[in-house]
Amino acid sequence: MDNKSKTGKSDDSRINVNESYELQYWSEKLNVSRDQLRNAVQAVGPDVNEVTQYLKQKS
Repeated sequence: MDNKSKTGKSDDSRINVNESYELQYWSEKLNVSRDQLRNAVQAVGPDVNEVTQYLKQKS
């Protein structure tokens, strides 16, 4: 189970949009809004590399 008190990211390969600390971390790291991040994960899945590529294509 994820530790909700975490402020960083332990698994750098997947994005869990159901955890607020992960949404915050990844949206800041990828320089996108939380909604953009959620949409990207919905479109391509939680893999960070896939999400990154998807977001690059959208910008």
